[in-house]
Amino acid sequence: QVRLVESGGGLVQTGGSLRLSCSVSGSMFSINLLGWYRQAPGKQRELVATRTEGGSTKYADSVKGRFTISRDNAKNTVALQMNSLKPEDTAVYYCNAHSAVPRIVEGRYEYNYWGQGTQVTVSS
Repeated sequence: QVRLVESGGGLVQTGGSLRLSCSVSGSMFSINLLGWYRQAPGKQRELVATRTEGGSTKYADSVKGRFTISRDNAKNTVALQMNSLKPEDTAVYYCNAHSAVPRIVEGRYEYNYWGQGTQVTVSS
């Protein structure tokens, strides 16, 4: 099992910055991708940024150039630095760990672990 705990959300004005952090613990041997997703009210959860074990990163077009994902292997954390925030960045942000080995959850294969989410609100 893998446990993810996010921190760092809050309220910020347009143009401001926030740094989200996710503490990762548990059995990490099968985890091949860490990332951040977000879900705004009335919308589906969407990818924000991901980082592979090898350090390759991927960003949603809407956050490219503004957000940076990073990992600290010594502290077992993955962070999301968010700059030049916009009101449309308002959402609950979730830390994600993707496993190469699935587990059985309610009779189906599950590859993802999720944190509890942290609220980010950008005021205009």
